[in-house]
Amino acid sequence: MGKRDEWIAKYADDLTNKCGMTPDMALLTKVTIGCGPSIYNADAQTVAGSQASELELVKNNFLIKKLGMADGPELMEAINKVIEVYGKSERNKYRAVIYYMLTKHFGKESVYG
Repeated sequence: MGKRDEWIAKYADDLTNKCGMTPDMALLTKVTIGCGPSIYNADAQTVAGSQASELELVKNNFLIKKLGMADGPELMEAINKVIEVYGKSERNKYRAVIYYMLTKHFGKESVYG
């Protein structure tokens, strides 16, 4: 098993045990690949859920640029909802897990088709 596969297994475990979701492994794999080399960088692989600037980056770089969403208050509401589901007190909120949940939330799986 390669490093990426180990991370995907970790993300699937978080989705199952921390978020109460059954992950779509094919989609999770595509979202993880879409994160690129950031999954191997300790700082870049997580999202600081309490930092407004970090959440703006998720909104602008992922929701608007990657998923093609139009800017609006519902984007930040969705990000906050996903952070809530993951657990505000959860120290490591992995970027791939958050991106996966946002993709599912907005029904944008076709972006990874």
